[in-house]
Amino acid sequence: MIPALYLLPVTLGDTPVGQVLPPYNAEIIAGIRHFIVEDVRSARRFLKKVDRQADIDALTFYPLGKHTSPDAVSGYLRPLEEGHPMGVISEAGCPAVADPGADVVAIAQRKGLRVVPLVGPSSIILSVMASGFNGQSFAFYGYLPIEPAERVKALKALEQRAYAENQTQLFIETPYRNRKMVEDVLAHCRPQTRLCIAANITCEDEYIRTRTVREWKGHVPDLAKKPCIFLLYK
Repeated sequence: MIPALYLLPVTLGDTPVGQVLPPYNAEIIAGIRHFIVEDVRSARRFLKKVDRQADIDALTFYPLGKHTSPDAVSGYLRPLEEGHPMGVISEAGCPAVADPGADVVAIAQRKGLRVVPLVGPSSIILSVMASGFNGQSFAFYGYLPIEPAERVKALKALEQRAYAENQTQLFIETPYRNRKMVEDVLAHCRPQTRLCIAANITCEDEYIRTRTVREWKGHVPDLAKKPCIFLLYK
């Protein structure tokens, strides 16, 4: 097996592994003993889901968060520098996309280490595909400001960019604030602006629907505790 930093996508929810990940991923995972992970518990659960016979206690996990120092991250890569393959696992979807795994990849690139991204589900790409919006020009902004006035300002700026640049605008929110986010969009964006709400992508209760702001009023589903991604377009 080629020593490299393998970026290992995980399921976006309680989806069967075989439904969203190719068998090749399991083959790669079987050859890795060192993992840099966003959350050790969820990473162990995912690896057991991929291979029920895996000896999880024989593996080494290096926790990675937004407060992990660059020096610590650089040290995590020592096994790879010594010739051992390593894996990066996010809590959901593809590592290093809207994820602290990007810091690991940046350091690996600076060190001249090989980086190999594997195929897997990305809510960003899947939601753009299903929205009916511009897939040739889009931008992902992550979380918008929490403070109400700043969030409304950000929403209006994204809407203006959608019209001015013919660009799809994507953003997310923590599940317990989904309803408030939709309320702000409906209250402050133009009636004809289109909003796509994509929730629990690839899961059994997947919900992806595009309507104008005007059409959404009175028809917003219950989004509580559901991972969502929102898309705005003209």
